[in-house]
Amino acid sequence: MVPMLGIVPTLGASTQKPDEDPSSIEERLVLTQANTLLPVSSPLGPQRIVNTMRVVVTAYSSTPEQTDGTPFTTASGKKVRDGIVAANMLPLGTKIKIPALFGDKIFVVEDRMHPKNYGKVDIWFPSRQEAKIFGVKQTSIVVLES
Repeated sequence: MVPMLGIVPTLGASTQKPDEDPSSIEERLVLTQANTLLPVSSPLGPQRIVNTMRVVVTAYSSTPEQTDGTPFTTASGKKVRDGIVAANMLPLGTKIKIPALFGDKIFVVEDRMHPKNYGKVDIWFPSRQEAKIFGVKQTSIVVLES
């Protein structure tokens, strides 16, 4: 029998709870041969670090006074969501981490800031209150290979 490569949803170290978000289930590639499943390394693998930068990190929300006339749409045309950042010094679509503040969470540059804020990273938050609580911080970001 010829081995077949397929995508099979698998759970991480713990099993999924009934009320758990199904998006927390990871997809992994497996090699199927007869009735045996063998794990295969993910083609995505760990993402390589291409740069580390020291930046000022701020926060914003979708309130009119903090955005342009389309507060729920990013400069890339996507809707705002958790994990979106605005940055002028990186291309749209660039993936970054902010390890000191968010560990291994990956953010994506999908928005822009006023040109005077070049060199800063602005994290989107669902509410103005959360953005205010976050405040302004200076830290390092890790730019990942796209």
